[in-house]
Amino acid sequence: MSRRRARQQKALVPFNMTEQQIAEKDRRLRLQDGTAAWAAAFGYDNGSGKAVTTETALRLSTFWACVRITAQAVSCLPGSMYDRVDDDDRVKVDDSLAEVLCDSPNEDQTPLEFWEGVVAWLLTNGNAYAEKVEFGKRGLVALQPIGSTACMPYRTPDNILQYRVVDRGKTEVLPREKIFHIKGFGFGGDLGLSAVRYGAQSFGTALAGEEVSARLFGSGLSAGGLLKSEYNLTDPQKAELRAILEKHIGSPNTGKLLMLPKGITYEQLTLSPVDVQLLEQKNLSIEEICRWTGTPPVIIGHAAQGQTMWGTGVQQILLAWLALGIDPICDRIEARVKKQLIRPTGNRRRYFEFNREALMQMDSAAKAAFLSTMTQNGLMTRNEGRAKLNLPRKPGGDDLTAQSNLTTLSNLGKAGSAGQQARAALRAWLLEQTDEKDKEAHEQA
Repeated sequence: MSRRRARQQKALVPFNMTEQQIAEKDRRLRLQDGTAAWAAAFGYDNGSGKAVTTETALRLSTFWACVRITAQAVSCLPGSMYDRVDDDDRVKVDDSLAEVLCDSPNEDQTPLEFWEGVVAWLLTNGNAYAEKVEFGKRGLVALQPIGSTACMPYRTPDNILQYRVVDRGKTEVLPREKIFHIKGFGFGGDLGLSAVRYGAQSFGTALAGEEVSARLFGSGLSAGGLLKSEYNLTDPQKAELRAILEKHIGSPNTGKLLMLPKGITYEQLTLSPVDVQLLEQKNLSIEEICRWTGTPPVIIGHAAQGQTMWGTGVQQILLAWLALGIDPICDRIEARVKKQLIRPTGNRRRYFEFNREALMQMDSAAKAAFLSTMTQNGLMTRNEGRAKLNLPRKPGGDDLTAQSNLTTLSNLGKAGSAGQQARAALRAWLLEQTDEKDKEAHEQA
């Protein structure tokens, strides 16, 4: 046992700690896990009084769009496994682990569906889990996703990390070696932070605003009213008047005339959406939810005041979202694959990487400029560029090419490169041929 591990155990389990005290500590850990599971199932507290859970938060179109678009953007990136070889070169690897990560994560899901679910859990719960399925010498053969609300990491009194998983009503404890755990933003503990939990106030306010708006429009934009009578009404008469009014409440009855008995007048309490600032509150909720997910409002089709949906400014916002929103998620996943799936195999030269270039697939101009730059500067062969367009290979397309007006620094100041010398020789030969033709024409004249 290392000295560091011994110090950790000594800090967690004092030498005079009895078995009863150890069991009591484990019970407290279970109670904490149960409290978190209870809150995830029945909602987090907030001032609006609305139950905020992952399901209720996803009923908000803004949160749904932020999670959907971000998860789809990451999951559509093709992933590949590589090995670093001599001279810092890269070689694509196609082994069993690459098959799981890039072709078939499990029996039921495609890679796009698997990574889409991983990113969706990261954005909502802050953690994504999958059970490692291993078979003999083949090693990892599948990754079975586990809902983040059904899995909870905890540490035993001797500081061993384990995972408590609820499967079909039964609780099972799995060791850390059996769980593939991707953490979201956090402070370095065993759990990432949940946007739904810490943003309960913002989500609750948005849910309450949606409910008020729905009820207001459901009543035909009619607020409550007052009945004024010149006589003292009995209880049966009050019930009869209430029944008459209820027949004229609701959007289907908007515009109908109301007939009241003699001596009864109705005074409506006017309340418009402008008075309660529903539009301003809705715009504020959209921007608040976008902050919690790290998604610019333009991405989900919402333009702030004074902003358009087109132009170079929006293009820069999209690039910033790719750099600060999508790329960090990809880096987080790649690092976890390296640590938990590749490193246990003992191969330190192997790594998994998403191909960020796939985000340019729908931008023909950007893709053409990228391929042109890569092939003209000797960074990619013509056939490699054609492969990215799903075009067949061509003879002679496997050589790296560059523009002939470019040269190395070592050739600066010399008489000329080989290409320049060839052009000079060709020019001299053409001039020589022209001079001979002119001489013959002069002699004939």
